[in-house]
Amino acid sequence: MNKKITIGTKPTNRQASADEWVSNRTAEPEPAPTTIKMKRLTIDVSEELHRRIKATCAQRGSKMADEVRELLEKHFS
Repeated sequence: MNKKITIGTKPTNRQASADEWVSNRTAEPEPAPTTIKMKRLTIDVSEELHRRIKATCAQRGSKMADEVRELLEKHFS
């Protein structure tokens, strides 16, 4: 009984287009690390309000938490 396993051929070099994409892509800037200690805030909102906030944030391309933080900063500053 022969239990030899044959290994396939060595893979060829990556396609030039894939290498080009990796070297030429533009990375999104990473957010600056926060030095402020964060605390979690949990609130209850109506389903309708949640839906409106979520839809508006989706249209703007922003995160719900960022929008709520901005509103709280404006109100309490």
